Amino acid sequence: MTLESPPDVRLTQLTEWLATVPAPATRPETLRPASSDASFRRYFRVDCTNGTTCIVMDAPPPQEDVRPFLHVAEVFGKTGVSVPAVLAQDVERGFLLLSDLGSTTYLHQLDPKNAYRLYVDAIEALVLLQSQSTPGVLPEYDRALLLRELKLFPEWYVGKHLGVAMSAAQTAELDKIFDILLANNLAQPPVFVHRDYHSRNLMVLEDGNPGILDFQDAVYGPITYDLVSLLRDAYIQWDEELVLDWTIRYWESARRAGLPVNRDIDAFYRDFEFMGLQRHLKVLGIFARLYHRDGKEAYLKDIPLVMEYTRKTANRYKQFAPLVRLLDAFEDKPPQVGYTF
Repeated sequence: MTLESPPDVRLTQLTEWLATVPAPATRPETLRPASSDASFRRYFRVDCTNGTTCIVMDAPPPQEDVRPFLHVAEVFGKTGVSVPAVLAQDVERGFLLLSDLGSTTYLHQLDPKNAYRLYVDAIEALVLLQSQSTPGVLPEYDRALLLRELKLFPEWYVGKHLGVAMSAAQTAELDKIFDILLANNLAQPPVFVHRDYHSRNLMVLEDGNPGILDFQDAVYGPITYDLVSLLRDAYIQWDEELVLDWTIRYWESARRAGLPVNRDIDAFYRDFEFMGLQRHLKVLGIFARLYHRDGKEAYLKDIPLVMEYTRKTANRYKQFAPLVRLLDAFEDKPPQVGYTF
């Protein structure tokens, strides 16, 4: 006796909705999975009667809300970067029909031969996006949000994943590290921030590289954030010399575009590193939560690279020596000494 899978009610509703969309007319029977997501959203690809394909987003309420996606798609689209066009929508039920930017992500396509060209494209698109930033359009990436992200690290990575109960002294030490990071992050000039500008969310296009996806959580915040997401990617690693080269290329392009980056490249790189440390601590917490709360085991394999980024950055700066000691204690490793600045 075999147990039948429960009916996919959302998929049935989605198929019925597609049949009512007048243009572009689709062939709902061709609906098939397009990509996975770390959230409750699902993406499908569907054939259209005009010979093209479209993407269908299923964002089930109340867990998901398509309105931020629609808003950011409009904001980003006006800057000239390549984002999906919204072709049809049912906001209340969480269904969107989008133009198809293809199935080739940067992560899938990148190799040593094409990496430089693709990253230069991504950097130029980022500068184009940032250079048209205006306040009051997107939510602020304020201290409360940055700190809430950082606190995912002790809660989910240290407490849940490593099974470590932090002492009061360790908590106080970690809070001091957070204060150092946040002081730097919040002193950086604010721009439009995608928040996940990396190889899984950038698509290889014939023209207008890159296609940009998964931008619904965009905010107005620190200028180095998206550059860190791109160059210190949790899913693919590049030599430090190459990362530095790309960082300088961004800095030069940003200055030409009139962006308010620090005029001293060493100070800018320090901002980049401090922002990266905030992001890496957050990502360690998120990956642990995705596994322990949501059962998404695939993210476990990416934790070692994120921890490598975290340790390398912390080891380069004297003020983060306490963080290195905490990491050693959490992971029961012998202490290692070494910093650059």
